[in-house]
Amino acid sequence: MTDISASTARPSYNWRVVDIVVAALIAVAGGVIFWAWSQGANLISAPANAVYPPLTGLYIGGWLIPAVLGMLIIRKPGAALFCETVAATGELIMGSQYGTTVLISGVLQGLGAELVFAAFLYKRFNLTTALLAGAGAGLFGGLNDCFSPWGWNIAYPATDKLVYIIFCAISGAIIAGALSWIATRGLAKTGVLSSFASRKAATEPAFS
Repeated sequence: MTDISASTARPSYNWRVVDIVVAALIAVAGGVIFWAWSQGANLISAPANAVYPPLTGLYIGGWLIPAVLGMLIIRKPGAALFCETVAATGELIMGSQYGTTVLISGVLQGLGAELVFAAFLYKRFNLTTALLAGAGAGLFGGLNDCFSPWGWNIAYPATDKLVYIIFCAISGAIIAGALSWIATRGLAKTGVLSSFASRKAATEPAFS
């Protein structure tokens, strides 16, 4: 005999129109954040490079927010990759100083976060998962910066590359992971997430 209540309780992973619209809004807002964050990078790169170049990895987190925030809100496969990629596209349209490479970065960073949520079968959206997703996005971003032909840090010595990648993961965990988790809880309290599974985010345990 089929347990109807159990089957209806299963989350639906099909994207609805509202999912697409909200994901697009998150991505567009993320594109603006990307552009502003890129301007800030010009201010911190010189002093950071003067002290220890890999320190710039600690700044990457702001570019990773759409991936984690989008998934924490939408909670559907592909949300992290979609939001990060569209946000990167938005930055490019607004005039990115990094040119078309920003699109590749967006795809890879989104993929880094997406794989973490996929590893938990898109069923865990607590603080731990958010931190890991942010770190995953930072890890992929750091690897791209250090080893791709267009990477900014391809000339770094091996040790500096490793330190930079670690700093990227830390930045992703704190800035993109923790802040996105906090933001999702705050939005849930206002009721604006009533159409999503994340509507209960404010009362979900941080660790489970």
